[in-house]
Amino acid sequence: MIRILLAEDDRVMREYLARALERSGYAVTAVDRGTAALPLIESERFDLLLSDIVMPEMDGIELAQRAAEIAPDMRVMFITGFAAVTLKAGKQVPQARVLSKPFHLRDLVLEVARMFETENVGLS
Repeated sequence: MIRILLAEDDRVMREYLARALERSGYAVTAVDRGTAALPLIESERFDLLLSDIVMPEMDGIELAQRAAEIAPDMRVMFITGFAAVTLKAGKQVPQARVLSKPFHLRDLVLEVARMFETENVGLS
């Protein structure tokens, strides 16, 4: 099962996203800030870091950069409602995908599935 670490400071959004991903068959661990995500990345294995970019204490870009040092094989997807921040993310974490708010949950689930589709070929 694909394991996702979700870092989102908005409680309602965090619960909403976690529930949708879990219903789609993913194992989700959700935290409310980047500083809470780092110890989990150090102690557990995750396939995907799904992070809001704008968060208190540590933004999603810094979190992704630190996560890349700890778990270089973990994939990264950002979610954000700020266009300028999207451009910054693409420059600083070029391998990451960026999903702009607002989005439908099905778009999120499809994007996550696309990130892992090469591994799932022939597994059906």
